[in-house]
Amino acid sequence: MIEILWTDGLVFLLMGSIIAFTLYARSREHLRAPWREVIRKPLGMSALVILLVYVLIGFLDSLHFRPELEPSASQSGKVQYAANIESVLDVILSDLKENTEKTYSAPFSLHLYNKETVGIEEGVKRREYPRLVYGGAHLESEDQHKEDLVQRLLFSLLGGLMVWSLTAALIIVLIVWRTGEQLQAVLQSIWRGQRELPWRSLFSTMAFIVLVAIFLMNTAGVYHVFGTDKVGEDVLYQAIKSIRTGLVIGTLTTLIMLPFAVLLGIMAGYMKGWVDDVIQYIYTTLNSIPGVLLIAAAVLMMLVYMETHPELFGTGVERSDFRLLFLCMILGVTSWTGLCRLLRAETLKLSELEYVQAAEALGVSRFRIILRHILPNVMHIILIAIVMDFSGLVLAEAVLSYLNIGVDPTMYSWGNMINSSRLELAREPIVWWAFLAAFIFMFLLVLSANLFADSVRDAFDPRLRSLSNGR
Repeated sequence: MIEILWTDGLVFLLMGSIIAFTLYARSREHLRAPWREVIRKPLGMSALVILLVYVLIGFLDSLHFRPELEPSASQSGKVQYAANIESVLDVILSDLKENTEKTYSAPFSLHLYNKETVGIEEGVKRREYPRLVYGGAHLESEDQHKEDLVQRLLFSLLGGLMVWSLTAALIIVLIVWRTGEQLQAVLQSIWRGQRELPWRSLFSTMAFIVLVAIFLMNTAGVYHVFGTDKVGEDVLYQAIKSIRTGLVIGTLTTLIMLPFAVLLGIMAGYMKGWVDDVIQYIYTTLNSIPGVLLIAAAVLMMLVYMETHPELFGTGVERSDFRLLFLCMILGVTSWTGLCRLLRAETLKLSELEYVQAAEALGVSRFRIILRHILPNVMHIILIAIVMDFSGLVLAEAVLSYLNIGVDPTMYSWGNMINSSRLELAREPIVWWAFLAAFIFMFLLVLSANLFADSVRDAFDPRLRSLSNGR
């Protein structure tokens, strides 16, 4: 049975809006031209490919359903559904989810990380590292461990290169078929970087993604690539499941704060007078309140509401999803002031230009002037602010979860992984792999978002665009 959570609905709404805007922009050259500049930049295009991989994983994790239970003899064919809610990603990663060990184990290890007392014959006991139940269970002897890892690495490299070569060859054939050029000319132009799209960067990024994916597919089912945590759960599974949380925090918070920033910023800059004074007073007052304290107070009030109304949340997934939605809302309410100030300043400048004053003299309504003259000319600021604020919001989730005022502790997130690693790094011996996994996945997402944001800024900022054209 399909189950749509609150955040799922907002994610689908956001994706539908992006698709609708893409279709709208395809027929308008002034909207298409800046995006062509974005995809022509090698770093920006490589970052976009990695972001799309993250988005695909987050989308699969947003397709929730209740599994169907096997009918018993007393049910007479009536369909029953489980109480727990799963996602399509859970089904794909079922091996990682179900292969739970007893406690900590290091990456690619065959034994637990802690020694245990083992009973031996004649009443003699000794302490040793017990063998894992799932990690390396396919090996007949522990002596085969290193050899098996090397074989799987080589197989992944060969398989990844084969898949990448076939995909790259198919793309090149399609380019030749579409353009009618000679194969040798196409290869030379791609190698020299003379084509419209940065194919060299695309092929390099695609090779990295394919090799990593093949290696994980070949290894993660029989080894714990990033080890296990205190309760024996696979850390790689936790890191992959945390992708949706990071994307939801970054995108839905932006979706929530955007109406406040755009509406109030343009109103303050265009209407001036007492409207400008009231809006400035609002965001100045909001900025005077420490953000962490405001978020903490709101989260505590939300927790009290959830404790007093348990009947509203049927499962733990619905409870954690509601907390995630509320966190996005409070982050959106507290993060719109910066963009609002930028839009107010830009609108003040635009309102003094000749074409706006001419429209006012001709009796055009304020709403129509804002919609036709002001809003299109501040869209570059809005787009640049959206993509640049995304990475900051992803990092904000990690900081808030570290302070125990972020997402629900039962929800997978990089912030919760880092928070749990705080004690693990202080124990002896140190458990470092959960922190490393969260760092790698968060680093790739934030770095890709920042590189893509730089490309968007260069393409949409009129001043930078005029400087590049002047050269």
